[in-house]
Amino acid sequence: MTRFAQLWRTSTVRLTATFILIFSIFAILLLAFITWQSSVTIQRQQADDIDREVRVLQRIDANQGIRALAFAVDRIARSPGPGVYYLGDATGQYLLGNVTDVPANVLIEPGIYSFDYERANPFIDPPPENADPDGPERSGFAVVRSVELSNGMRLVVGRDVVERRGFSAIIVQSFLFGVLGIILFSVVAGGVTARRVLKRIDTIRDTSTKIMSGNLSERVPVTRRNDEFDGLATNLNAMLDRIEQLLQGLKEVTDNVAHDLKTPLTRLRNQAETALRDGASDQTRQQALETTIAESDRLIQTFNALLMIARAEAGAPSGALADVDISAVVADVAELYGPVAEDEGIVVETGIDADVHLHANRELIGQAMVNLLENAVKYAKPEGEGQGRITVGLRRQNDRVLIEVADNGPGIPEADRKRVLERFVRLEKSRSEHGSGLGLSLVDAVARLHGGEFRIEDNAPGVRAVIDLPT
Repeated sequence: MTRFAQLWRTSTVRLTATFILIFSIFAILLLAFITWQSSVTIQRQQADDIDREVRVLQRIDANQGIRALAFAVDRIARSPGPGVYYLGDATGQYLLGNVTDVPANVLIEPGIYSFDYERANPFIDPPPENADPDGPERSGFAVVRSVELSNGMRLVVGRDVVERRGFSAIIVQSFLFGVLGIILFSVVAGGVTARRVLKRIDTIRDTSTKIMSGNLSERVPVTRRNDEFDGLATNLNAMLDRIEQLLQGLKEVTDNVAHDLKTPLTRLRNQAETALRDGASDQTRQQALETTIAESDRLIQTFNALLMIARAEAGAPSGALADVDISAVVADVAELYGPVAEDEGIVVETGIDADVHLHANRELIGQAMVNLLENAVKYAKPEGEGQGRITVGLRRQNDRVLIEVADNGPGIPEADRKRVLERFVRLEKSRSEHGSGLGLSLVDAVARLHGGEFRIEDNAPGVRAVIDLPT
């Protein structure tokens, strides 16, 4: 009972039971209608047969006379079958037929009647050896039509309904067996269906239980049926893959944040300790304060970058996007970093299409350009001899706007081009270079905020960073 109660609480079993009930009721009503319609059809057919024979015998009487009528009644009365025939004179006295005893009211008033009768025609079926040859052969129940002929004689034509009742009993019996079969089949089919559905659901539940226990590598099994459960399992597995990636990324971010914050905080503490030592000169204390401010600015810059990435990934608030002259933004940032690049011995070239407007956030687009150019200035130094070169471009391509920053530095290996878009990821293992590893993460978040994408391509040599935005 406990197992049944648990099953009954599931939506699958309840829906299956509802379906079985609806299907059974519909099937029972359909079989009942077929049974009733069959019975009505048989009755109507018998009534039509009776009426047709009455009309035929009336025509014989009218056209050929009483002798022809008597011959016709005698002939069909001798034929085997359920037919009931009686021909009497004007007073109702029996003359011909396979029934000799007809109720008086049937003979007096023409119409449709039903009554019990005894068939007594020794010419139809030979009686048993021990039977009275003049006695009744068998009894029955008949539906008849009584008519008065033009010469005053009484004609009764009918059908024995015992056979019809037997056929109706067969129909009812078939109906009952059919109803029982439908109910049993529905219960079995519903039980099998519910079991299969519950089995698939139990598989998903067991997998989720294992995942909640800490095994994040578990996945929902996918069969080859390609049904809705497989679609659900595929989506759940994709979600679990994404969650696992995010958790792994969170772990890496936590490790990197701990490393990146520990170093400047340690330097801050050392500088403060140096300034507080006995005998420290004013110059030493001044230098310690300046270093503290510089390290604090770096920490603030890191946190500002994190906040800006979170803001971009959360989506722009209402009113934050407006019509922006992207050409002017890209040109201004390129012009701003021109002197910085020259101090590093790097040439900056531009190829910017004029009057390109987008519905965008000017501040975020500008910050993304700043991050790209800072990276380019830092790494646009070819290995060995050669002139460092940065190319800044803006162009339309069909219904897209491409912002490009390319350099001829050492480049980024193809295997790392996706990884560098993650937070705090830096290809420089010692992490001694200035930077927080958040610049490209911010650019990627800004591109996705505007419905576009950010990708890093090979510039042979160097890399080409492309912000691909829809118009």
